[in-house]
Order: sequence, then C-alpha cells, then structure tokens
Amino acid sequence: MVTGALRVLRAAVLPLALIGLTALAGVVLGRVYAGGLLTWLVVGAAAGSVLVSVAARRLPSWLVAPVSVAAMAGWTLWSLRLAATRAELPGGLLDVTADAARNGIPRLLTAMIPVEPTPDTVLVPVVAAWLAGLTGAEVTLRTGRVLLGYLPAAGLYAAALYVVGPNAEPALGSTLVFVAVAALGLATPTRAASGGGDPTAELTPRVRAAVRLRLAASAALGVALVVGLVALLGPVVAQQVDGRPVDPRRYVEPPQVQTLDENPLIRISGWALHPEQKLLDVSTQRADAPPADAPPEDGPAPDTARSVRIRLAVLSDYDGVTWRVGATYRNAGRILPAATAARDSTVRTVRQQISVAELSGRLLPAVATPREVSGARVAYDPASGTLIRPEGLTPGLRYTVTSAEERPDSNLLASANVPAGEEVARVLRVADGVPDPMRRLATQLAEENGAPFARASAIEQFLAEHYRVVADAPSGHAYPNLGFFLFGPRNGGGQEGTSEQFAAAFAVLGRLSGLPTRVVVGFRTSGQGPVLAGDAYAWPEVLFDGLGWVAFDPLPRPNDEPRPVEEDFRPTPEDPPPSEAPAPTAEPSGSPEPATAADAPPGPDGVSTPVLVAGGSGGLLLVVVALLLTLLAMRRSLTRSRLVGGDPGQRIAGAWREVTDALRLAGRPVGDDLAATEIAGHARRTLVDARAGTASDDTTAVTPTGGTAPDASGPAVDELAALLNQVGFAPGAATPDQAARAAEVATAYVTTLRSARPWWRRLLWSVHPTPLRRARRSPR
Repeated sequence: MVTGALRVLRAAVLPLALIGLTALAGVVLGRVYAGGLLTWLVVGAAAGSVLVSVAARRLPSWLVAPVSVAAMAGWTLWSLRLAATRAELPGGLLDVTADAARNGIPRLLTAMIPVEPTPDTVLVPVVAAWLAGLTGAEVTLRTGRVLLGYLPAAGLYAAALYVVGPNAEPALGSTLVFVAVAALGLATPTRAASGGGDPTAELTPRVRAAVRLRLAASAALGVALVVGLVALLGPVVAQQVDGRPVDPRRYVEPPQVQTLDENPLIRISGWALHPEQKLLDVSTQRADAPPADAPPEDGPAPDTARSVRIRLAVLSDYDGVTWRVGATYRNAGRILPAATAARDSTVRTVRQQISVAELSGRLLPAVATPREVSGARVAYDPASGTLIRPEGLTPGLRYTVTSAEERPDSNLLASANVPAGEEVARVLRVADGVPDPMRRLATQLAEENGAPFARASAIEQFLAEHYRVVADAPSGHAYPNLGFFLFGPRNGGGQEGTSEQFAAAFAVLGRLSGLPTRVVVGFRTSGQGPVLAGDAYAWPEVLFDGLGWVAFDPLPRPNDEPRPVEEDFRPTPEDPPPSEAPAPTAEPSGSPEPATAADAPPGPDGVSTPVLVAGGSGGLLLVVVALLLTLLAMRRSLTRSRLVGGDPGQRIAGAWREVTDALRLAGRPVGDDLAATEIAGHARRTLVDARAGTASDDTTAVTPTGGTAPDASGPAVDELAALLNQVGFAPGAATPDQAARAAEVATAYVTTLRSARPWWRRLLWSVHPTPLRRARRSPR
C-alpha cells in the first residue's frame, strides 16, 4: 500500500509542476490588473488543461485535443460572463464574447494600468494559459520529455513579463518559484525510469558498454552546453537586471477621437443657436453636499451650492488658429488611476448617473476628476482627466461616474504662484503672430497687477465689464477672430461673442501675461434633470502651485451693460513735447470793442465797466491759480502714493511709473511693448540729450565744486529696471530697502531730467495733468 501511495504521489509531481508553472504566468500578469480575478481565472485554466490531459491519458492522442478544447470553451465562456458581471457591462454573452474576440489583443496592449478584468482583457490570458497547459501536459506525460514540455509554460511566463513591462516591480520572487518548481519536476523520475533495475541489464556486455558510453557522452555534452550558455549569456542577463524593460504599449496606437471631438470649442456656437436641444439627463449626488440654503462658495468663479460643472473636454494646445485637445487616451476599466490631489485643496466625492440623449461624438461628459466609471467601456487621459467612449455615444447610453471634485483654498489664491519650466511649457506656449493690440492689452492689464492671481482677476474683470454675450455670434478663435472680438467696432459686430471667444481670449491674454492656462468645454447645470444645448459653455482655467487648476468665469454678469473698450484701453497717444505745444490762446472775438471813456455811464447794476473788467480778470486769475495749485497738489499726492504707499512691490512699480511719466513730460515717451531694460537705455539717452540741449543754452548744471555733473543716472536706472523685473517674475520677493532704493533712484532721475529743462518748462512740468490722466486710465 505504501508503494502504491508513493507511485501516486510521484505520478502527481509532474502534473502539479506543470500547473504551477502555467499558473505563475497569471500571477505575474495579475500585478497590473485591478483585483485578483485575472490571476484566479488563469490558475483555473492551468489546472483544467493539465487535469483534462491526465484524465484522458488512456484515450488516443488525437482525441485528447478536441476534448480539451471543448473544456476550454466552457471555462472561457464562464470566465467572460463572470468578468462582464463584475464590470457591470451590458449586453448578452454572445455579444460580449464576439467583442472580446475581435478586440482582445489591442485592448490588452492599450489598457490603462491597473487593467480592469473585463471580457476583452481576460480572454487572451485565459486561452493562452489553457493551450500552454494542454501542450505541456501532452508532451511531458505522453512522451516523457520534461524539458520540452516546459517550453509552453516558459514561453507564457516570458510573454506575461513582456506585457507587464515597466508597469510593475521586478518579478524576482515569482521567477525564483518558477525555477524551483521546474527543478522539482526534473528531479522526479519519469515512468520509464520508475520501473526499477538497470534498463541495459539484458543487453550484451559490448552493447551495454556502448550505450553507457553514449549516455555519458550525451550528459557531458549537455553539461558543457549549459556551462557555455551560462558563460555567454550570464553577463548579458546580469546587465539587464537593473534595466527598464520595454513597454509594448508604445507600439500600439491608442484610441483616437474624431475631428469634431479634437476641437469641441467650435460646437459652442451651434449649441447656442439651438438652446432647447436635449443633450443629457443627469442625476447628481454629493457625499458631503451642503444644505440647500447654504451660501455660495467663495472662489474666482463660484458656483452655487446647487450648480455643477460637467466637463466634456480639456484643450491645452493652441497654434494661433485652433485650440485642440491633444490627449492620449488609454482603454480603462471601471477603476481609473488615482491622481494626486493638489496640496492646498479639498476633495469631495460626486456621483452622477448620466443618460445620453442627443449628444454625439466620443467625448464622455463627467465631473472632474473621474475615479470610477460603470455601465460603459471608456478610454481615459490622465493628464487632462477626460474620458471618451471609443465606440461613440449613442442615444440611451447610461453610465455612472464617481468623481473626486477638488476645491482650492480661496484664502491662498491671492499669494499663490504659478509653476514654470518644461512641465508646464505646453500650457504657457504662445504661437507666433499675436496681434500687437492684443499684446499691448495683456501688458496693460498686467502692469498694475504683479501677483499671478491679480493678473488673472484683472483679465477676468476686463472681459466681463467690456464685452457682451450673444447667441448668434459666429464661431472662431484664431488670432484674427479674437482681435475682432476684442477691438472690433461695436456697431459692426465687434466686442461681442459666445463663451468660446471669452474663454479663448482669457487663455491667450493669460499666457501673454505669464499664466499657464487652458480652455475647458462642458456644461453648467443644476446637476439634476435634463442638460440642454443652452447649458453648454467654455471656461478658462489657470494652474497655481499647490492649488491645481482653478476655473475663472470671464462672462459678464446678467443685466450688466458693458462699457466701451475705448474707455479703459486704446493705443497710447504720443503727446507732443512741451516745447512744441501751442500756447493757450483766448477765443478770437468778432470785432474789437471800443475803448470806454473814463466818464462812461455806469452799467445796468450801477457798476462801471472798468470795475466789471477788473473784477472779471481778478476772478479769472484766482480760478487759474486755484487750478494750478490743485494740479500741483494732486501731482505731489500721486508721487507720494506711488513711492510711499503699498507693499514694496507696488512702491517699486510706482517708482518706475514716475520715470516713464518723466520721459513723457520731457517729450520722449516710451511704447508699451518695450522691455524694462530697453526703457532704461531710452531713459539714459534722453538724459544725455537733455543735458546737451541745456549746454547749448548755457544752462549746464554744475556740481558744487564747479565741474559738470557726471552721468551717474544710467546705472541707477538700470538698477531700477532690474528691481522691476524682480517684482514681475518673483512677486513678493521685494524688500522695503529695495523699495526705498527704487524711490531714491526715481526721485533723483526725475529731478535731474527736470533741471535740464528751460525754466518755463520746469514750471509746466509740476502742473502737467498727463500723469494724472494716465493713472486714471490704468486698469485695476
């Protein structure tokens, strides 16, 4: 009895080894799958294929394959049905199987990690495991060639490692187990050797010696071959241990979107013309929803407690003509890769049930950022957090999305910075061909707003206050379209558009101001009930450090009448130099009045004409003096507020405006498109020219020692330009000492330039209203 048990145990070693080797491929492949379903399905296929071969050993070899394939079909169909049920995929078993057979391999190689165990991603591993187990069992158990029988399992294991690629940690543990199981199977005597005794005992001595010599030579040759392969391949294999394996997904084209989905921004105008068209039905549930009477949340683009933004597409690429999605979608299952939330934002869970009505295309609407999708097969782009359905949207499609909605801390926005570098170069890129007025507008809006959030808010406010939303505005967001939207005549269709132009203009102006921006197309709805075409709109977003992407809303508020753009922006006129300005003259009279005699009769009120003339002249003189004193006081107050009021950054900017105002008063204004260093060079040349002019008039300024004053203002103006650049590119980094130095440099430069002017121009300098008018026109 003991001998029989040992024989059974010995006979079971090879089948168990084959099952283990084949099942290890499922263990390796299961590391990139969500959950353990795939691993157990592969283990079942390995066990089933080997056990069918063991049970059919007494059948003819030609009959084993059909029996095993029939069993494989049953196990595969059951596996597909289980995977479809787990993934909540609609459709019958026949449809699911046909789709999996048609798309199994490409979807397996384009699926996003972690791979959801769906019918199309489990079909190939289950069938491959069953065939490998069947082939290995037949070769090993029927012919006794163990090494040859190991080849199918080894090939399946290598294929699993290749499919996993760099998407999981190195499979050192499972590889060691694979080698140990293989060695155990090799150490077990086969059926031919287990009969006992010497198989050459019945041979003649001469033949027996020849057989033994041949066996020894074969063994020696085999050992030499193994040692040689180890010597040759060992260093190559050792060098690959720390290398990064190739990801086969790079060779497979991911799912693509249609041309209409690549730029859904152009669909805004079409939807605006048919606002009653029903696109979706939505039901929204928030895990921590605020009460119905809660006030609106704070933020740059607040939504009410009942409003929901449903995102359709994110457009990050702009070439001066078209905004494009530019996403790389990967097939995904129900569970999507978890993205790291911004450091200073709060996350709340939003669950939506969405039914498609008349929305077309492949883009799948969802609240940002989706984490789980059921009811539809999707592909996902982690960079933008957007979804597509590769098969396209169809009326009646129902799916459920669970999203992680991020809310930035509004208290940190005012001091937040924006990232820079290669990682965000894509959303900072400005294509060539920007119209000069658009560039000047961006410069003007950013001039008084150093902090990134202040610049973004200034752009948002400017668009909301000066432009009108109209439903029948033509589509278009290329540079010429945006230029006409921003500066076109109001009575000719300019200065009005849909949310397409508002969002695109904000994004371009933001990038010109150094802000990383993108455009988002979606729907603004209550979150319950139908979503109509009139709910579609586009909005811009700005990326802040620690806060992530923050939405802005540049659309005008209801019932607000827009102000003409010319009130706050127009090309800066170049005022003529004071020396060329005509002196104010009195209006010419029709004919000179005759002189009045000294004894002329009194006027109607009993006051003589000389008294009236003298009183009028005195009153006029008092008005002029009061006006001049008022202008002088206002100019000094403006200078004091610029150089003393505000934080260091604002004081440095104010000092710079004192210099540019002085250049304008000197008749040498600068353009808004010049850099600070270029303006500094212009200021140096202006001072040199002014001194040369005074020297020719014999009014050269001299030092207390009697020598000509040296040109020490050049380096100082350069220093002020450097401080201004520091404020622009590193907001909040300026110190009070630097602000005081900026005020000192600006005061010295203005005083020097003013002293180089003739005496009557110096008097006009102090009361000239140009700086006051420019300060009033500057955007806030």
